[in-house]
Amino acid sequence: MNGTSKQNEQILSDTKDHKKQEHNHNHTHSVHPHVHSEESLRKIVNRLSRIEGHVRGIKTMVQQNSPCPDVLLQIAAVRGAIDKVARIVLDEHLTECVARAAKDGNIDAEMQELKAALDRFLP
Repeated sequence: MNGTSKQNEQILSDTKDHKKQEHNHNHTHSVHPHVHSEESLRKIVNRLSRIEGHVRGIKTMVQQNSPCPDVLLQIAAVRGAIDKVARIVLDEHLTECVARAAKDGNIDAEMQELKAALDRFLP
């Protein structure tokens, strides 16, 4: 089992005893605890694992001197898959985190944090 699979397995096992799992985005100064469902975490981790495998496949294609158009097509597929994960994360953030911030009276700080993240995310 590779390191990523072990990490994924650890994430899933850590969430088995809890219907909701808190996680910390160490690189940001979040205004609230991020609590997401086990199902949501599993869905995102599974998609990222598939993307990781796809990227390894592209690396192999390059190492085997596959035709450039074929490589570019696979890169486009990965880009689309990453965009889909980003949409899932954003949707989760809007429906869970922003809604919770509005309920708790922290909506201004939450929106400022979201706008800053979107500024870094969007080209």
